[in-house]
Amino acid sequence: MSSQPPFTPPGGAPPPYDPRMQWRVYREQQRAAWRAQRDAWKAQQHAWKAAYAGPYVPRVPSVVGPIVLITIGIVGLLIYSGRIAASAFWAWYGHWWPLLLIAAGLALLGEWALDMRRPTPVRRSGGFVGGLILLAILGLAAAGWNNFGGPWRANWGDNHDDFFNFFGLPQHDQDQQVLRSTVPANSVVQIENPRGDVSVTVADASEVAVQAHMVAYANSDAEAAKIYDAEQAHVTVSGNTVLIKSESNERGRLNMAVTVPKGAQVSVSSGRGDVTIAGLGADLNVTANHGDVHLSSIQGAVQVRFPGDKHDFSAHDIQGDLTAAGNCNDLTLSEIKGKVILDGEIFGDVHVENVGGPLHLHTSITELELASLPGDMTLNSDDLRVTEARGQVRVTTHSKDVDLSQIYGDIYVSNNRGQITLAPAGAFNVEAHGGKGDVELTLPPEAGGTVEGHTHNGDIVSDYPLTINGDQSKSANGKIGTGTGKILLNVDVGDVRIKKGTGFPPAPPTAPAAPVAPGKAPHLKAPKAPPAAPVTQ
Repeated sequence: MSSQPPFTPPGGAPPPYDPRMQWRVYREQQRAAWRAQRDAWKAQQHAWKAAYAGPYVPRVPSVVGPIVLITIGIVGLLIYSGRIAASAFWAWYGHWWPLLLIAAGLALLGEWALDMRRPTPVRRSGGFVGGLILLAILGLAAAGWNNFGGPWRANWGDNHDDFFNFFGLPQHDQDQQVLRSTVPANSVVQIENPRGDVSVTVADASEVAVQAHMVAYANSDAEAAKIYDAEQAHVTVSGNTVLIKSESNERGRLNMAVTVPKGAQVSVSSGRGDVTIAGLGADLNVTANHGDVHLSSIQGAVQVRFPGDKHDFSAHDIQGDLTAAGNCNDLTLSEIKGKVILDGEIFGDVHVENVGGPLHLHTSITELELASLPGDMTLNSDDLRVTEARGQVRVTTHSKDVDLSQIYGDIYVSNNRGQITLAPAGAFNVEAHGGKGDVELTLPPEAGGTVEGHTHNGDIVSDYPLTINGDQSKSANGKIGTGTGKILLNVDVGDVRIKKGTGFPPAPPTAPAAPVAPGKAPHLKAPKAPPAAPVTQ
């Protein structure tokens, strides 16, 4: 069988196969197809615009963006000029920044309503939206700094006025001449000191005396003299109103020691410095932006505000009501005859004892209400403890161990995470709701009540004969003693324990005030004790 030669097409043999050439041809075909599709899309878009959009209409820019820029500029100018404290602004902005987005949204809705009635719509660029997002991010950062930066700043920074002597300029000191002014005994004294400590004491004389110690950070005595002239204290008397004021100077500070009549009402506004006041016989109002506040022996009502972020506050022997609002580090109160209201964040430890009136404490984590506190209360980041309180006690907290002991009144506790330990001092109503954590109730011998206990994942243990049902989720019901009170204990994850205690001494009755005959003052001396009976040997 003879072999035939291979078939040769006309024009000669075909070229050998080249993969790269084949890829280039394929790529050019794809590009040509993509360009044809793009041209078709453009033609379709032009057709839609011609059919529906009509002729081209120029757009006007939105006014919201310029308004936001003007607002930012005004706030920056106020901060730079010292009209607004930067820390106070960022504390405010970190709390209220969502209002900015709400205002911008309302403005955009207004422009949209106008677009429906005018031929020229508003143009809103992506940069405007990005600016709003940036402002929102700054708000979140400020909020986080306010919530978590306070303890850090309290321990590591923002230490009075020397913090601003960044360049380490030499310190110059000089005492200002004592300022004295005769005033009525019941005058109103207003003290404004933006930088420096304020100390207020009382005297029997009907005059106001101001001793001022001036500090300047400067390279020469001439520069220090200019700072002294700018920051020195001034006293202005108008009727029964006295204004003691020092001007702000970032290169110095002025420490005031003010003596006032005992019956004068005092108002102190401190920018950066400690405030110490003792012995007043009338009402007191304190606003402290940065610095500690220490009060003692105040006969009237006390109001304290903390707009800033670093404060230790202590008050002792206050005969009237006490109200404190703002953020604190450590807080110590004792011998308060009136009611106490505390509203704000507390980053340190709290110790309160011997409060004659109601006590109300409100933070973002804990809400506490006491009818009166003859004993003491402590509060920190982990624990809340109350020992010896009279009247109703209510506690609502997110994450703390709660310990209430010797409570002469009804008890209500709600705690999301943490142990609850309760010890009433009598047959009072008890209600406790826990999330994760055990609930332990210790009852005195004279206690009585109808018991309802529930736990979804835990055990129920009782020293009293109660009916306990359930396996993983348990419930307890029964009656203790006379059953006149109501005991309700609920916990999601944790044990419920009801124990018999030894009890507490009965609360001493409040002695009523003795009636005073008209026109006669009460007898201030204690009566003589009767002679002691002879002792038999």
